[in-house]
Amino acid sequence: MLLHGILCSELVWRHVVPLLAEDFDVIAPTLTGHRGGPEPSARPVHVVDFADDLERQLDELGVGRVHLAGNSLGGWIGLDLARRGRARSVCAISPAGVWDEEDSDHDRVIRALRRSVRDARLGRPFAGGLANIALGRRWALRLVAVHGERVHPSEFIEVGADVRGCSVCEDFLADNKQLEGLDPAPCSITLAWAAEDRLFPAELYGPMFRDLIPDAELRVLDGVGHIPMLDDPQLVAETIRAAAAPSS
Repeated sequence: MLLHGILCSELVWRHVVPLLAEDFDVIAPTLTGHRGGPEPSARPVHVVDFADDLERQLDELGVGRVHLAGNSLGGWIGLDLARRGRARSVCAISPAGVWDEEDSDHDRVIRALRRSVRDARLGRPFAGGLANIALGRRWALRLVAVHGERVHPSEFIEVGADVRGCSVCEDFLADNKQLEGLDPAPCSITLAWAAEDRLFPAELYGPMFRDLIPDAELRVLDGVGHIPMLDDPQLVAETIRAAAAPSS
């Protein structure tokens, strides 16, 4: 099961799914309140609510435990599902969910995400023109990708639509609950950190997660940003496959 981050949809995995489908039955849902996903039954929506919805989906599919891979918010949700006993393994890719309450960096992240939403809404009339300029795509995606120019123009348009179509962004940004520690880890857990992550820098956030999940394996993904599926889908697929291998 592949879990996307805030402001995204299942489409962010479009180039990863075919690579994993050679070895796995792949489920890539769109989270509640995100473009194309189910509408929330109550507001505000918290991380636990996303996990509840996904657990119900697994129950409906008759699936007990799955290999989970999630990016950002999706990594946080995957770790919460692992706590519930629903994971055979977890590959958390630059996960959200931990910050130093005495540090201002969390405020920086919140401001950056809100700015992304504002820019996507204000820039909608110009998105078509920007999409056809490689340097324009790179500039617009600079917060989450190193090589935004690699994103196809049509996919760039979809990225903007996903950002604008997320109705629960403020719910998530206002939720101050953090991830609880997983010690001992309930399954094999890999923390895969994007080396060029500008949203959650590896050198700052990686150690905090290792403190909470000391059994986790830490891997650094070179040459990619916070949403590495945009930069290097092959690297992401290989990382997920390796994370799942010990318990396949």
